[in-house]
Amino acid sequence: MPGTRKLGRASDHRKAMLRAMVTYLLENGKIETTVTRAKEVSAMTEKMITLGKAGDLHSKRQVFAYVTKESVANRLFNEIAPSYEGRNGGYTKIVKIGPRRGDAAEMAIISLV
Repeated sequence: MPGTRKLGRASDHRKAMLRAMVTYLLENGKIETTVTRAKEVSAMTEKMITLGKAGDLHSKRQVFAYVTKESVANRLFNEIAPSYEGRNGGYTKIVKIGPRRGDAAEMAIISLV
């Protein structure tokens, strides 16, 4: 279930951060972040792509309420979701890249498949 990790943030800060990261991932195709954040972003991105595949009015309203940029939401419905039409889940991949130099946090690259 997405949204079970607290990530050391207050709930409003955590939700805003995840919304921004999901939007950035859908916009650019990949993000470099910590492993725990990558797992949360992956779960929410999978949910957004699944809603994009549905394509009905309710799904569009849910996506527009979550994704912070209208252009990215439109791109999700017009380009990204149709490319995953024959795929049942597994739209993102997480690759661990080792510890971060400053605080040795485990880093990962999350990208769209």
